[in-house]
Amino acid sequence: MKKAVLKVASFALCLALAFSFAGCKSSKKDVYNVGICQLVTHGALDKATDGFKQALIDKLGKDKVKFDYQNAANDSNACSTIVNSFVQKKYDLIMANATPALQAAYNATSTIPILGTSVTEYGVALGIENFNGTVGGNVSGTSDLAPLDKQAEMITELFPNAKKVGIVYCSAEPNSMYQVEQVEKFLKAKNIEVKRYSFSDSNDIASVTTTAATNSDVIYIPTDNTAASCTETIGGIVVDKKVPVIAGEASICRGCGVATLSIDYYDLGYKTGEMAAEILTGKKDIKNMKIEYVDAKKQYNKTICEKLGITIPSDYSELGE
Repeated sequence: MKKAVLKVASFALCLALAFSFAGCKSSKKDVYNVGICQLVTHGALDKATDGFKQALIDKLGKDKVKFDYQNAANDSNACSTIVNSFVQKKYDLIMANATPALQAAYNATSTIPILGTSVTEYGVALGIENFNGTVGGNVSGTSDLAPLDKQAEMITELFPNAKKVGIVYCSAEPNSMYQVEQVEKFLKAKNIEVKRYSFSDSNDIASVTTTAATNSDVIYIPTDNTAASCTETIGGIVVDKKVPVIAGEASICRGCGVATLSIDYYDLGYKTGEMAAEILTGKKDIKNMKIEYVDAKKQYNKTICEKLGITIPSDYSELGE
């Protein structure tokens, strides 16, 4: 009789424990801790961060996610310090806004999910040969790459008489170099003379832009974080010298360009946040998630176009704030 009672009690205890463990396994966390490392403050990256946060709030609820936002002030070493602190705190997910932030996070952890945004080409950024669109492991994200051949076409469409195009970019940004090579290839095929004008940091940008504007009919600036943070300086020089700029993204165009084929960075960040929600709730495995994109559209800067006397075709939309 005693043995029978013990067996029943033992069975009941095992059953209770089984239900208890099953409940733990299936229950979701009360709060998800998400670290955000943003390279620098400027319009495009700020919008991407805002979109990312809003998507997670929309998908999970305001009380279900806690953000730790850190800005590296355009210092790649600071990116490493920031993401290492996220790793030490064992956050549930890291969002890396811009290429140096992604590279720092990639080197800091192989277990915590990492989503990049405002990254142009992941294969270039992470040194992946024959990149097929999926990073694998604990990394995925969104790309801000607009069709580079279409951007280059804007130069020949708007300025058919241009003979010399100067490309201004930061040599320290690998994704900028990728864009430069692609646009340069397209323009040279059109028998346009192309010259690169690179700067290593913001200290050189005024002198480099002045040289480029003096020797070019048109300037092209790719999606470049350093250039985006110095558009006021660039804009003052190119407008004074009456040289139009075709920009790789909207925030650069807003500050110094006449036109761009660009994505909306808020939409890009929002898509990244939707991906994060799927990862955190277990709906998708990050190792299988392809890099995502958003559509680009033709836009123009009315103010600078008027200053330079440039008429823009009707299929371009006016650039908003």
